[in-house]
Amino acid sequence: MHVVIAGGGSAGHIEPALNTADALRRADPSIGVTMLGTTKGLDTKLIPARGYDLRLIPAVPLPRKPSPDLLTLPARLLGTVKAAQQVITEVDADVVVGFGGYVALPAYLAARRAKRPIVVHEANIRPGLANRVGARFTKNVLTGNPAVPMPGGTCVGMPLRPAISTLDRAAVRDEARKAFGLDPERPTLLVFGGSQGARRLNDTLQSSVRILREAGIQVLHSYGDKNAVAIAEDPDAPPYVACPYIDRMDLAYAAADLALSRSGMMTCSELAAVGLPSVYVPLPVGNGEQRLNAAPVVQAGGGLLVDDSALTPRWFAENVVPLLLDQPRLTAMSEAAARFGIRDADDKIVELVFAAAGAARPESAAVDDDQDGDR
Repeated sequence: MHVVIAGGGSAGHIEPALNTADALRRADPSIGVTMLGTTKGLDTKLIPARGYDLRLIPAVPLPRKPSPDLLTLPARLLGTVKAAQQVITEVDADVVVGFGGYVALPAYLAARRAKRPIVVHEANIRPGLANRVGARFTKNVLTGNPAVPMPGGTCVGMPLRPAISTLDRAAVRDEARKAFGLDPERPTLLVFGGSQGARRLNDTLQSSVRILREAGIQVLHSYGDKNAVAIAEDPDAPPYVACPYIDRMDLAYAAADLALSRSGMMTCSELAAVGLPSVYVPLPVGNGEQRLNAAPVVQAGGGLLVDDSALTPRWFAENVVPLLLDQPRLTAMSEAAARFGIRDADDKIVELVFAAAGAARPESAAVDDDQDGDR
């Protein structure tokens, strides 16, 4: 069987696409996987690094809202649809799987022209144009969250890497804290804002070092490749480990009692799946979907939600510090997050992909849970 997967552009589209590709290969090592992408996003950086064949097609930006650009969209799409169809026919794809983004719409249109089955996965609470169109062409519509308003959609969750989906935080906590040079007993805060970091989170933490140390709280802080955070060392104070990037997020999750993070859908899904409560700080730009992403797990009791502008050192001192010192409350929030989280989305997606292609799924190969990285 050969599968074409379209999910390029942002890491939020690429990561679940790659996790699905990995799951397909675990189910059947002989399966053929071709990823569709463009040069506009992170496709050429992230996809080849995971060892998958990447075919590039022209990027056609999709308007998020009704506008005059919609009138010219069919003409602009024609060339990229033809390019996508050429890939589909060259590899003789049995099924096309889309995760939204620039490449998904031409992939869906090309698959329809080539009469190949389509599987659509929508992660965001506000579905994008590509997946709204693609869902019209298939009954195989999946969502990453029960709140996603896709007619006929089935919530399966977000496909996660095995290192995350199989993580037992309690079992590896001592190992994880040792790996980062953290104290095995102190309350631990994990702070991260994605690969580029988050200025508001970084500034607030730098202004809160004294109160954290006075409270006996240690910090693991991934501040981003495009930022710099300098924390004065104090051998008599709780550890404050600051680095631009963490490549073992499974260990970071295991080391932490609480996270402070943005609320992209992959981040929300991973934190819930591993049962790590978080203070979510939605990105204050775009169409507000990061707030919507975090809202369901927060309503379930697995986290707190605070606006970017409200995350001041004072709010942090009055809300985050007391929470880190309240172990019964952290335990209750962890249990609530874990109940809301979904760990087996990749397996559910694989089952549907085989079914859509009319193929019998072989017995699963052994899971390789060494893969990890940033979201």
